[in-house]
Amino acid sequence: MRAYKVYAIERGTVIDHIPKKKALQVLEILGIDGDDDSIITLGMNMHSEKMGSKDIIKIENKKLTRHELNKIAIIAPNATINIIDEHKVKEKIKVKVPRVIENAIKCGNPKCVTRHQPVITKFYSIDSEEIKFKCHYCEKEFYADEVQLL
Repeated sequence: MRAYKVYAIERGTVIDHIPKKKALQVLEILGIDGDDDSIITLGMNMHSEKMGSKDIIKIENKKLTRHELNKIAIIAPNATINIIDEHKVKEKIKVKVPRVIENAIKCGNPKCVTRHQPVITKFYSIDSEEIKFKCHYCEKEFYADEVQLL
């Protein structure tokens, strides 16, 4: 059994069960760059009974929006979000890839209307096991590791 020394937060959000080497990408899509006063704790390649290795992020004084949870689900579909208050887990949320994703993914098809017009992107989740999406406009399909997040 390994012991970890990780800063405990009084209130905020813990994003757990992030696939290894994906934590920095999660921070990027959340727009977290350390410029505000929040304390951010990042654990990478940590031991996990379920995953072998995982990443974890703790963000003090941050509550995630539904849109942010949807973006996390694209990168880390098995992530768990823990809402912390007074140093205790008050709520656990299992992220879920939504059926419809708007304004979160950039279409990879260079001929898609979303690449040339000011249109909000819209994708449908068509395979939850392989994490696959279909563009509403051009109907091109993409796996999660092929998409670029907005």
